[in-house]
Amino acid sequence: MSTSSHRRSLVALLAATLFSLGVCAANAAEDAVVIPPPAVDEAASSGSRTAIFAGGCFWGVQGVFQHVKGVESAVSGYAGGDAKTAQYETVSTGSTGHAEAVQVTFDPKQVSYGKLLQIFFSVAHNPTQLNFQGPDRGTQYRSAVFVADPEQRKVAESYIGQLDKAHVFPQPIVTKVSETTGFYPAEAYHQDFLTLNPTYPYIVYNDLPKIENLKSLFPTNYRGKPVLVMKVKG
Repeated sequence: MSTSSHRRSLVALLAATLFSLGVCAANAAEDAVVIPPPAVDEAASSGSRTAIFAGGCFWGVQGVFQHVKGVESAVSGYAGGDAKTAQYETVSTGSTGHAEAVQVTFDPKQVSYGKLLQIFFSVAHNPTQLNFQGPDRGTQYRSAVFVADPEQRKVAESYIGQLDKAHVFPQPIVTKVSETTGFYPAEAYHQDFLTLNPTYPYIVYNDLPKIENLKSLFPTNYRGKPVLVMKVKG
């Protein structure tokens, strides 16, 4: 078992212990942060667009975006490293340059890139944690936005500056904005993990509260039925 897998097993054991003691797992997850929308955003355009977000374990990040209206697909995978090292056990060593990431394909007429960023920073992860996210440690769990073009970079960097200036988080945002050099889908067993494993302790403890936060803070953007990789492929 890899270090990352071992860590997740320990988290699962902890969550199970909390359940046996009657402790609400949702209370242990990161709280969502209410943040303003971006002052700078992309204009709506025709056709699908893609965006790549990395914010810790991709299970929860994928699950959040799968519940966003206007998202056509959200695929867990790896970004930031080479194709030859884009395998889970290798990425989990933290030595590949990859981050666990999610590639989001969306309709900009239904949801803007800026809105996706707002959801990413608000409910999908904590952007002030450097090279870790919750129980997961390592550069593969870093906070990052991989941009497809100069316009996405402008929106992302402007928004980070806006949020830091407004001090909406107690610490500075550490999210790195980088050009997309490649995205490599993760193994099939990682896809749709949140939806397929809703009682898995790690999911209950860390990720289901994110879905509830999305529903609460972004009701007009939330959809109850997620768009799943297996159905998109089917």
